[in-house]
Amino acid sequence: MIVVLVAAFMWLLVAALLILRRGRAERNITYAALTIAIAMTLNTDQAYRLLDRYAGGSNLVTLVADATLMIGIFLLGRAVMKATDHQPRVVQLVLGRLTLVAALFGGIGTFLLIDRGSTTTSFMLELGEQPAAAAYSMIQFSYYAIVLSAMAALAARQLRSSGGAQRMPPASLLLGSICGVALSIVVIAMDLAHVVRNLNLMAAVAVAYEPLHLLTFLLLCLGFAGQPAARTLQARSRDRQTRMLVHDLEPIWADATTARPGISHTEPAVFGAADPETHLHRQVVEIRDAMIDTRVEFDLNDHDRQLIERAERHLLGVGSIEAEPAASPTRQGQHH
Repeated sequence: MIVVLVAAFMWLLVAALLILRRGRAERNITYAALTIAIAMTLNTDQAYRLLDRYAGGSNLVTLVADATLMIGIFLLGRAVMKATDHQPRVVQLVLGRLTLVAALFGGIGTFLLIDRGSTTTSFMLELGEQPAAAAYSMIQFSYYAIVLSAMAALAARQLRSSGGAQRMPPASLLLGSICGVALSIVVIAMDLAHVVRNLNLMAAVAVAYEPLHLLTFLLLCLGFAGQPAARTLQARSRDRQTRMLVHDLEPIWADATTARPGISHTEPAVFGAADPETHLHRQVVEIRDAMIDTRVEFDLNDHDRQLIERAERHLLGVGSIEAEPAASPTRQGQHH
C-alpha cells in the first residue's frame, strides 16, 4: 500500500512540474521525478508480477527498479546542486556520476550473487538472510544516505538564504532528506539484523520503515513542487506590487511630465505598450529627471519622496513594499 501511495505522489509531482515548470530550460527535477515515479511503479505488486513474468520469473525487475530509483535520486541531487552556488567539493563528489556508477556496479555485482528463486514481491523479507542480498540492499541505501545527506546540506544553505514563501520548499527538502537518511539507517539495521537472524530486532526496527518511507517521498515531493509554485506566487505578488506603484505614481508622474516632457510624451504609442515594470521604471526616471532639472519648478512632499524611494527599491529588488496602501492622500500642490 505504501509503495502505491509513493508512486501516486511521484506521478502527481511529475504532473505538477510539467505544469509549473513549462517553458523552463532546466528539466533535471522533472526528469528525476519521472525516473523515480517509474521506479516506484515497477515496485508495485501488480506491475512487478506482470513484468517479472516476462523477464523470466527470476526477480530481475527488482534490479531494474532499484537501479532506476538510484538514477532518480542521483538526478534529484544534481537538481538541488544546480540550484545552489559554491557547492563544497565533497558535495560535488558525492552527487557526481562516479559515485553513482560505483554504487550501480556494486549493486549489480551483489545482485548476481543472490540465489533469487522465483518471482516474489517480498524480495528482502524472503531472501534477506543471504549475505549477498544484505550487501545488495546496504549498497543501495548507503548511496541514498550519502546523496540525501548532501541534499540536506544544500537545502539548509538554501533555507538560510531564503525569505518569506521561498523558505518553505527548502525546509520541506531538508526535512525530507533527513527522513530519507533515517530511512536508510533503518533499512541497513534491518539488513544486518536479518543476516544474523535476529528477527526480533529486525521486527522492532521495521516499525519505523513505513512512516519514514512515506514521509521521505511526501516531503521531497512537496519541496520540489513547492519551488516553482513559490516562484509563481512571488512573481504574481511582485506584479501586483508593481501595478500598485504604477497607479500611485500616476499623478506625480503626470505633474512631472507636464513640467518637463519626456519620452512618454514624444513616443506615447511605444510607451503605452510597455509592461508594468518598464512603465514603473519610466515613471521613476522621468520624475527624477524633473526633480533635478533646474530649468523647471518641480518639487515633492515627504510622502511622495518616500513613494518614489519605495518604487526604486522595488525595481532593484531590495526590501518590499510597505504594507500600508499607497493610495495617495491629498497631495499638497508644491509642483509649480
